[in-house]
Amino acid sequence: MSTWTVIAVYFLILVGGIVRSTGSGMGCPDWPKCFGSVIPPTSENQLPKNYQEIYLEKRLAKNERFVATLEKLGFTKTANEIANDKSILVEEEFNATKTWIEYINRLIGVLIGLLIIATLWKSLSLWSLDKWIPINSGIALVLVLFTGWIGSIVVSTNLLHWMITFHMLLALALVAVLLYANHRSYRLLHPKEKEDLVPGKVKVVLISGTILMLIQVILGTQVREQIDQISFALGNMFREEWVDRVGIDFLIHRSFSLVLLGIHILYFFWAFKYTLRKSKVNLWSQLLMVILLLEIGSGIGMAYFGIPAFLQPIHLLLGSLILGIQFILILQLRDLKQIKFNSN
Repeated sequence: MSTWTVIAVYFLILVGGIVRSTGSGMGCPDWPKCFGSVIPPTSENQLPKNYQEIYLEKRLAKNERFVATLEKLGFTKTANEIANDKSILVEEEFNATKTWIEYINRLIGVLIGLLIIATLWKSLSLWSLDKWIPINSGIALVLVLFTGWIGSIVVSTNLLHWMITFHMLLALALVAVLLYANHRSYRLLHPKEKEDLVPGKVKVVLISGTILMLIQVILGTQVREQIDQISFALGNMFREEWVDRVGIDFLIHRSFSLVLLGIHILYFFWAFKYTLRKSKVNLWSQLLMVILLLEIGSGIGMAYFGIPAFLQPIHLLLGSLILGIQFILILQLRDLKQIKFNSN
């Protein structure tokens, strides 16, 4: 069950990328309903003439409550930034395509919530065998509810950039929790698999690569935020100029990919050398390298072809998949017997 839930979360990440690349994030100006309905409208004629003012007032009221909560928690600076951000006051006109893209995104989120509830229910029977499986399933449920609430704040703040980044990082955390529960469940079913002997340096390099990949993803979100601002300023035209206008952040992001490639080549060489050719670690390592190369290729495609809209969600999905595979490999290497760092 947790495997299907992870697949659904990754599909949601892909759809979320489509939402962002098509500018559909404000397709529904309220949450959890869409224009006040369970089924969104298909025409502007179905809405009141002053619908923009109505939903702006609702969003501002929600933001006031959010700002008050942040102040109580001690995040005064952040609260002031949200309270004084004029971009939040901009209300988009109705667009049926964007509305339904965002609506489908929300439906998938609801489906994931139901899958996680089913995962938690099924995992309770394993409490006596491994209590960490139901505990992690419970954490996943809390995370998905919190992520959904943050999604509502993303809408009420009119796609505030750092909120979008935080929302994505929560999705990645949800994947990690589900993968950990799935890994422990697998170990219950396959406790006597043959183990490789691997030097500790293999795991050290992989963990280093994972940390660097997470930094790269965060750098990518910063570049994406600037691209969004440039796109808005240019009226979503002159795509070939977007990358040139980003500046140093894009250069750092691009150069960092070479560092990532180098450390993963080193990891792959050691993994291939020290593990069985058809072992899970070796096969997952091969998949990791393939997806990493595809990720770099999609980044090159965006840089040299004016950031095609279809490549943006693919680039985001590939980066998320890399982090997930790295986490799986870390868990698998942890289960293997370790030999000294300087072993040949």
